[in-house]
Amino acid sequence: MFSRQIMIKVLMSLCLAAAVLTSVIVSNSTVSAKEPLGRTWSAGQYVSMDEVDHSVYDQLLQKYVDQNGMVNYSAWHASAADRKSLQQYLLRLSQASPGVKSSRAGQLSFWINAYNAVTIEGIMQVYPTTSIRNHTPKLAGYNIWTDLPLLVGGKPHSLEAIEHQILRKMNEPRIHFAIVCASVGCPRLLSEAYTAERLEDQLVLNTTDFFSRSQNFRVNKSGNIQVSAILDWFGKDFGETHQAQFTTLQRYLPKNAQQLAVSPRTRVEFLEYNWSLNEQRVARTTGGAAKKGSGQR
Repeated sequence: MFSRQIMIKVLMSLCLAAAVLTSVIVSNSTVSAKEPLGRTWSAGQYVSMDEVDHSVYDQLLQKYVDQNGMVNYSAWHASAADRKSLQQYLLRLSQASPGVKSSRAGQLSFWINAYNAVTIEGIMQVYPTTSIRNHTPKLAGYNIWTDLPLLVGGKPHSLEAIEHQILRKMNEPRIHFAIVCASVGCPRLLSEAYTAERLEDQLVLNTTDFFSRSQNFRVNKSGNIQVSAILDWFGKDFGETHQAQFTTLQRYLPKNAQQLAVSPRTRVEFLEYNWSLNEQRVARTTGGAAKKGSGQR
């Protein structure tokens, strides 16, 4: 009799827990419904990606992003005019169409800017926050990487799709040092917009900057290379082996590590990724224990 009463109480507790979980999932599913950024245009209004004017976005970046790529989210969020300017820029991006011929450099700079601008807008929508990972649940609810699409050519493109389905397929692996997921562990956010005319110089600049920072790349006392988890997650975009990857990246590495990095005998360790918001009050770190990173930008 006693055992039966206990069993009934356990079953009732499980039912209650299931009801609460269902309620949370339904609630979060409602929250995940987001209106796409941008808009659909009539067929005759779509333009080439080469024609998109990035100057407004460039001015916003110069105003709110410092030389280390840290963002003054607080001030930007407090300015209704500049919030609107960012949204107007996203509206302008939505007028571009992949179906209209454009240069490869124009496409790359467009999608890099789109990824970074959508990310900033996504952070603005949930600010204040401490990390983008607070808004990327694995089970249910709003996920900034999948549920905040930008309309381009009338079709929605999530951050996940922009990165993995578009940029990574354009055979330019240095995009991993240009797109920024609003985290300290990311490459710095350039305080200027990417443009077709300056794209190569900008990619060289930011890739070199990335490997110059000890939080992303260093040699420890044992002579092992310690590198950002970005090379763990996306290393195959640079080559099949560590040696091949660092051969591709050799010119961007500190000079005193260039030969060591391409040696087949050199051991590679991955640094823990810092998912803290890349906010100006947070300093980019120069240290950290070497251990395997995991996750998705």
